[in-house]
Amino acid sequence: MTKLSAIPVAGAKVARLMNVQASPRRGLSMSAAATQTFVSALSRAQSALEVDVLDLWTASLPEFSGDTINAKYAKLAGRAMGPGEETAWGDIVRMIDRLKAADGVVIATPMWNFSIPYKLKHWIDLITQPGLTFSFDPAKGYAPLLPSKPVLVILSSAGDYANGPSRGRPDLATPYLREALKFIGLNEVSFVAIGPTVASPEDVATARADAEARLDVLATTFLKASR
Repeated sequence: MTKLSAIPVAGAKVARLMNVQASPRRGLSMSAAATQTFVSALSRAQSALEVDVLDLWTASLPEFSGDTINAKYAKLAGRAMGPGEETAWGDIVRMIDRLKAADGVVIATPMWNFSIPYKLKHWIDLITQPGLTFSFDPAKGYAPLLPSKPVLVILSSAGDYANGPSRGRPDLATPYLREALKFIGLNEVSFVAIGPTVASPEDVATARADAEARLDVLATTFLKASR
């Protein structure tokens, strides 16, 4: 379901922000809390803002199997889709249209096992589709189809990855998200890390304050280039 919150100003052009929430912890999630800080700062910088919240843990994301995956291969092969495939493909089109409608995107996610939650990977797999978000030519290879727009990834982690690996453990989330989003045309991606989230209260508070300071600065220009 689409959850919208609008901050209207009479006569102003409304900017639309898609807010993708990838943590199931909601009120306990540090990435979600930081997103609220960012949205609040963005609302002060924009004359009018509409926020479309996609909670990946409550949304009905279709399984990428059966008619859905058969529809993808029908698209790749250039063959006509059957009725079930057409219906499944329509669900995918609507998901991608929702992304297209946004002027900017913020993805709030924790790091799980050095990468991202499976729900976020599921959504990315669903929106990465031939003829909709990328094309393929045997002679030229792959090309993105989405128009570029600003994307912010707020990535929380138990460790501190600001200066590289944490305790020898790699950050696989950042390079994956950068390349996956670039593949479909979203190449204006900024990352704000929050970590450590498991440490002394002083270190956690410092990490959160540092991230919020960066988000306040980003909010002043985030949607300007897309207007």
